[in-house]
This record gives sequence, structure tokens and C-alpha cells, in this order.
Amino acid sequence: MAAINKRKADPRIPDRIDLHVEVPVVPFKDLSKMQPGEPSAVIRERVLKARQIQERRFQGQKGIHCNAQMTERMIHQYAEPDESSLDLLRMAMERLKLSARAYNRILKVARTIADLEGCERVQSQHIAEAVGYRNLDRGDWAERGV
Repeated sequence: MAAINKRKADPRIPDRIDLHVEVPVVPFKDLSKMQPGEPSAVIRERVLKARQIQERRFQGQKGIHCNAQMTERMIHQYAEPDESSLDLLRMAMERLKLSARAYNRILKVARTIADLEGCERVQSQHIAEAVGYRNLDRGDWAERGV
């Protein structure tokens, strides 16, 4: 019988991961009822456009090619939320007790979401979606063995 590793998870790990997404199991009876999603070719085109936006944004910045590589100064320059978005982010930071690292990662992800939508500025819906990708920050992830 294989031994089960009961080692306690390091609580700092979620801070170093940009996207935390829990994918629920789809019951067998529902699998055949599922509607086809967006075609991969359409998604690919949107991603390529977002990458082109980022390449233009960081043109001339040595070693910076995408939002994930932004420095803190660049985050303030390119991903600064408006007042209502900042209020939303502040509430999430306080409620989830997020770190400064999580704050920066949320803004980078929000900037990417905005790029995928072709939006010039990071808006509340981008912040909300980026916060939604922080499942491991919701407290009980270590106990659940995630």
C-alpha cells in the first residue's frame, strides 16, 4: 500500500501562482448535454492579438515582453485601476487578507484580461475576474489538500 504524504502545505505557495482555478467534476449524466464552447481558433486569435498589444506596449523595454514580466513601476503605469476598481480590489485584499505580491499579480492578470477584451484601461470587471482566479487565497486550500 502506498504511503500518503500528510505534509502540511506551505501557505506562501499561493502567493507565487497567478491563477488558481478549481475545476469541479462534471457528473457523467451531464457530459452529453454540454454545448460546444468557443472554438479554439477563435480563442487563439484573441490570445495572439493580446500578445501583440503587450509586445507593442513593452517595445523598447529590455527583457519585458508581456504583462507577467511587468515591474511594479510598470504595473502602476499600465494596470492602474480606476477609483471604483480600486475600491473593489481594496475590499478583496482586506476580505481575503492578500499580500502585496497577490496585489501585483491580480493587477497583472487584470491587465491581461483587459488586453484579451481589447480594452485600453483596466476596469472593475477585469479586477473582479482576476480576484476570482485567486481560489488558493480563500483560506482552506491547505486543509483540502489542493
